[in-house]
Amino acid sequence: MPRLANKVALITGAASGMGRSTAELFAREGASVAVTDANVDRGRETAQAIVDAGGVARFWELDVTSELSVGSVVKAAVEHFGKLDVLVNCAGIIGVDKPTHEVAEEEWDALFAVDVKGVFFTTKHVIPHLIANGGGSIINFSSIYGLIGNDEFTPYHVAKGAVTMQTRQDAASYGRYNIRVNSIHPSTVLTPLVEGIASAYEGGLPAYERMMTANQSIRRLGRPLEVAYAVLFLASDESSWITGVGLPIDGGYTAR
Repeated sequence: MPRLANKVALITGAASGMGRSTAELFAREGASVAVTDANVDRGRETAQAIVDAGGVARFWELDVTSELSVGSVVKAAVEHFGKLDVLVNCAGIIGVDKPTHEVAEEEWDALFAVDVKGVFFTTKHVIPHLIANGGGSIINFSSIYGLIGNDEFTPYHVAKGAVTMQTRQDAASYGRYNIRVNSIHPSTVLTPLVEGIASAYEGGLPAYERMMTANQSIRRLGRPLEVAYAVLFLASDESSWITGVGLPIDGGYTAR
C-alpha cells in the first residue's frame, strides 16, 4: 500500500525545489496534494505534472505573509479534498547576508514575514482541521542554520531558530490531539536556486560543491528528493510516535 494512501497534504512553497519534490513524492505515495505557492505559473506546472503522472493535486496561489490568504486557501483546500492530514511548511526565503548591526528593519521584517509568520499562519489555520480529523502531521522546513550559528545570513539564522522552537512548542501543545510536529534541517541542497548560484561561482558547480561541503562528512550537496523522503517518513504513520524532533539532513555537517 502507498505510504500516504488516503491522506491529504497541503504543501507551501511547492512550486520548485524541495517543495516540488515533496509534492510529487507525496502524490506517488498516494496523497492528494494541495500545491501552494506565490509563483502561479510554476505552481500550476507542478500540480499539472502530478496529475499527468496519475496523481491527485490542485494548485492554489498562496501568500504566506498574509493571514487572509492563508485562511482562504486552507478553507478552500479542505472544502475541495474533504479534510487535511498533513501540513508541510516549505515556503521560505534566505534574505540579506548581513550581521545584526547592519540589518535594516525592513530587511528583517521581510524575512520574518515569510519564514516565521508564514509558518505561524499556516499552522494556526490548519490545526483546527487536524483536530477535527483526529490528528495529523506537521513538518516545518528549518535549516542547519536553525541549529548552529556562523558569520553569515544572521536574520535567516534567527528566523530558522524561531521555526525550530515553534516546532517544539507546537509538538508539546498538540500531542494531546494526536498531532505530531517535527522539523527538518537541510544543509545546502541542489535546488534550481542553488544551481544558479553554483553556475556563477568561480570554477562552477564542482568548485562550489567542494567549498560548501568542506565541513560535511559526506562531501556532496544534497538532492531535493533526499530531503523529500525524510519529509515523507515524518508525514506517514511510520513515524506515529515521533514528535518535537529536529532532523538534520545535512551529510553530517552538524555531526562534526
